[in-house]
Amino acid sequence: MPQKESRPQTTKIPTSASVSKRVGGETTRWFCPAKLNLFLHLTGRREDDYHNLQSVFQLLDFGDWLEIELSDTNIIEFDCNQPELCNNDNLVVSAVEHLQKYASQRGLTTTGAKIKLDKKLPVGGGVGGGSSNCASALLAFNQLWQLDMDPQALLTMGLSLGADVPFFIHANTAFVEGIGEILTPVEMAPAWFLVVCPPVHVSTAKIFSNPLLTRNSKAITIRDLDALGLPFSGFNTLEAIVCNDYPEVKAALNWLKQFNQQARMTGTGSCVFAAFDNEREVSKIASRCNWPHFVARGINQSPRQQKNQVSPTIVN
Repeated sequence: MPQKESRPQTTKIPTSASVSKRVGGETTRWFCPAKLNLFLHLTGRREDDYHNLQSVFQLLDFGDWLEIELSDTNIIEFDCNQPELCNNDNLVVSAVEHLQKYASQRGLTTTGAKIKLDKKLPVGGGVGGGSSNCASALLAFNQLWQLDMDPQALLTMGLSLGADVPFFIHANTAFVEGIGEILTPVEMAPAWFLVVCPPVHVSTAKIFSNPLLTRNSKAITIRDLDALGLPFSGFNTLEAIVCNDYPEVKAALNWLKQFNQQARMTGTGSCVFAAFDNEREVSKIASRCNWPHFVARGINQSPRQQKNQVSPTIVN
């Protein structure tokens, strides 16, 4: 979960290609939307130990922001309002390094940049924050460095960084299959969501290795989605396992079910959510929530770049 505001730290990495472009000091802001799993079924386990799944990933109008200012230096500087993310292992830095390698192999030039990640989404909450940050970094630097990567190459690079990254590159609410890389855009009915974020980190490896986890959900087709009642109802195969191992998640879910019996978990948690048909109702319930939380509107397509806009802040 986001921590109290502290002085940002900086990670610096050198660019791997020569600098030949003079650039100005304009700062661009790139939205990194959250997602919810409106349902999540596991349909099998692959030989490589990844799981085949089916889900609908619902985009939200709430998320993180990347601020990027190109420079004529040969240094990439990365800052974040969460100091623990200021290292070379975070997905934003990894995305930049992958693009630098791509450029270098083709004799293309890159520049330095100052990157600031304004982190609003909880880390490890099942709302896709890291993957969304990564996708926005790929899209941003592909454009700002004028690399002109074709869409399939960008998607392939994204998949190498994380199974959910291609979804955020597509930036459409979608029916998701495979390990998360098979995407079919869908239109969801308008809805408002209250997302509750228990302050606990759920171990994905622990959940997927649980011997009680079932992986035999019957596969459905996109034509079956209407019968699920999305976005207002759905089922997450992982929910019972997580609630059994993490009492904090169970407590948050039980609280939310007082107001909506179709409340459920997203991804592997820890966040839980419920859908409502109007902002007034969801805001009234949110005012009674003692856990970190946010209110968001479901969107079917995300803007890839926005300037000078203010997004909501997570409530602590």
